[in-house]
Amino acid sequence: MIRTFNRQQFRKIALACATAVLAVGCTSNEPASSKPPVTTPAATTAPESTQSETPADPAETAKKEAIATYLSYWKEVEKRYADKTDKAGDLKKYAAAAALAQVEKDTERMRKRNTVALGTVTVGNPAAASADINRKIPNVIISSCLDISQWQVLNADTKKPVTLPKERLLRYVIKATVEKWPEGWRVIRDEPQGKKC
Repeated sequence: MIRTFNRQQFRKIALACATAVLAVGCTSNEPASSKPPVTTPAATTAPESTQSETPADPAETAKKEAIATYLSYWKEVEKRYADKTDKAGDLKKYAAAAALAQVEKDTERMRKRNTVALGTVTVGNPAAASADINRKIPNVIISSCLDISQWQVLNADTKKPVTLPKERLLRYVIKATVEKWPEGWRVIRDEPQGKKC
């Protein structure tokens, strides 16, 4: 509900506003006075919410960026493993060195066996174990739980499941090293730790 004021009440409000230390929140429905309001230096100070916030911690920023790259890397691995021609996806945008070589080796072996892997991989609880941003090439070590239980290895032509060892781990701890290259973050190593998660 909007409250209206008579002229005498408005003058009292205007006088209070003009002499207040902070001229904030003094409004009415009456027309504004033609005289400029009286302000003090405190009235020009920006409210706390608009003052610049503390800059983000560079190590925390690096961890977030590296984890995002790692998750994108696994999406590209899914595409590559699902492609009979071994060309799908943009793996080189997210992987390099040993990690890239391992995926290329695996998919070449799959192509020779005429198999593909369809489904999704879940990277559970990815966490940055460490971040060394002061090196010449900054890096972040990520630990996560890789779940490949929804990934099916099939014959590329018939789409029938391929027999795999029953004792293989479907959920396991994996450790990745992600480096910041001039082109951006790259997964350079992705090493299963041989234990369940």
